[in-house]
Amino acid sequence: MQYKAQDIANLDRITRLKLINAITGIKPANLIGTIDKNQTTNLAVFSSVVHLGSHPPLLGFVARPNTKAMGHTLKNIKTNGVYTINHILPEFTKQAHYTSAKFDASISEFTRCGFTEEFIDDFEAPFLKESLVKMGLQFKDAIPIPLNGTTLVIGEIVQLMVPDTIMESGDVDLEQLNAVGISGLNTYYTLTKVAQYPYVRVNEVPDFNT
Repeated sequence: MQYKAQDIANLDRITRLKLINAITGIKPANLIGTIDKNQTTNLAVFSSVVHLGSHPPLLGFVARPNTKAMGHTLKNIKTNGVYTINHILPEFTKQAHYTSAKFDASISEFTRCGFTEEFIDDFEAPFLKESLVKMGLQFKDAIPIPLNGTTLVIGEIVQLMVPDTIMESGDVDLEQLNAVGISGLNTYYTLTKVAQYPYVRVNEVPDFNT
C-alpha cells in the first residue's frame, strides 16, 4: 500500500488522524499536571514529550490549544510558569486515557479520574503520586507553529524524582521502570529492552558488509 500526498489528504478525518498519529511508532506516555489561578488542578495525557537538551535539561511538548484539555494545560503553564510531567504505568493507563475528555476547567482530572495530587517541597504544580518518574519543569518558551496552529512548549527540569535503582547499570532502564508508550491516540504499550550498545566511535564501527 502506498499513499501519496493527495491520497493522505483524501482520507476521511478519523482514518487520517489514526494513521498519521501512529505511523511514527511508539511515543512516550506522560501525564502533565498544572494548576490554575483558582487553585484547581489539571491533568492531561500527552504523547509528544521530547528531549531537547541535557545542559540545561530541556524538554518540549506539543500543545493543541484548539482542544479543551490541552488548552487548559497551556493556559495554566503560561499563567503559573511551572508544570509537571509524570510517567504513566500499565496499572493506570485507562484512568490516564480518560483525562483527555473535555472536562470543564472547574473540574480536576486528578479527582475525576481517580488520581492523587502530590505537592513536593515548594513546587507550585501538582505531581502525580501514583507515578514512579516525576519531573517538575519551569516554563521557558512557547513557540507557535503556524503550519497547523500548534505550540511547542519548552520547559527546564528543576525537580526530578526517580526510583533509587534507576541507574544501577549506568543507563536509565525504562523496562525496569515499567514505562508505557502510546501509538496513535488510544493504544498503549509496555516497553521491552531489545539490546544495549556502547557509545559509538568511528573507529569502533563493525564491518556490517562481511
